[in-house]
Amino acid sequence: MRTRYRIERRAVLGSLGGGLALTAVAGARVAVAQSLDRVSFHTNWRAQAEQGGYYQAVAAGIYRRHGIECDLRQGGPQLDPVRLMLSSRVDMVMSNGFQALNYVRENIPALTIAAMMQKDPQVLMTHAGNGIDSFEDMRGKPILVGSGGRVTYWPFLKSRFGFTDEQIRPYTFNLQPFLLDRMAIQQGFVSSEPLSAIQAGATPRVFLIADSGYENYQTTIDLHRSFVDNRPDVVQRFVDASIEGWTQYMQGQDIAAANRLIIRDNPEMTEERIAYAIRVMNEYGIVMSGDATTLGVGAMTDARWERFYNTMRDAGVYPPGLDFRRAYDLRFVNKRVGL
Repeated sequence: MRTRYRIERRAVLGSLGGGLALTAVAGARVAVAQSLDRVSFHTNWRAQAEQGGYYQAVAAGIYRRHGIECDLRQGGPQLDPVRLMLSSRVDMVMSNGFQALNYVRENIPALTIAAMMQKDPQVLMTHAGNGIDSFEDMRGKPILVGSGGRVTYWPFLKSRFGFTDEQIRPYTFNLQPFLLDRMAIQQGFVSSEPLSAIQAGATPRVFLIADSGYENYQTTIDLHRSFVDNRPDVVQRFVDASIEGWTQYMQGQDIAAANRLIIRDNPEMTEERIAYAIRVMNEYGIVMSGDATTLGVGAMTDARWERFYNTMRDAGVYPPGLDFRRAYDLRFVNKRVGL
């Protein structure tokens, strides 16, 4: 039988590494095992620093200290975490603001409960010194865009900067076309593709789309509404532990074990790539900026969700009158955990 952990019991578990509690037996205090609530969490891609806070919460025993045994599963190109969540094969998934609004539009019984990234790390990248110094300078020029980007950030760029579909060129996640053309512009993540370009001898210039008013929440925690309704205490403990993990990871607090888990799950990852990703995520305020600076990592607000919905509605992505507030639940965040 699962145990509901009171605050004082959590404190005892924390002091004992998360697996034991103390009880009195014949006048002495001895350790006895306590059950943990098992929660499965599926990321949306292979293990990397962009998921580091969850790995930190596992490696540092933070989930166990909060009474949770976390089954952390990495994503990949052939996996659909949302489908797995809706079919009850996984409890929670890592997603983004678009997916949350899609739940409402498609009447799917799921929602977002926390957003670990205040800024979407999506960028457009070009070569330094080629005269492209702003998004406005990209108007009318060919841009390498993947299929996912065409239905998310691209409508925003069309609405905000006058981009047109005629500019789109297929992006196949191959860096060679960018390296061969000094005037090339391509999509990427601030924490990934620029480093690949640097390693190949290029000098990339990066434009973070989030800094131009694109307010998509990223690295969210999504789950089925029935899980929220039936196990709110487990949800709260999972969110709190995840926030603590992200806070530690972004501050570089004893994260070597977490990085080893990342590399174990994804051998293509390296210490250099992880260190670069952490550095630029801090430089650009991907995790700690905006509302997170006062409300804590994972913060979300009604005002931010409303602005994002209105922006994407005006860009033609969502219909007028969508009840966007059904996409999320604020009761588990904004508690200054980790601050």
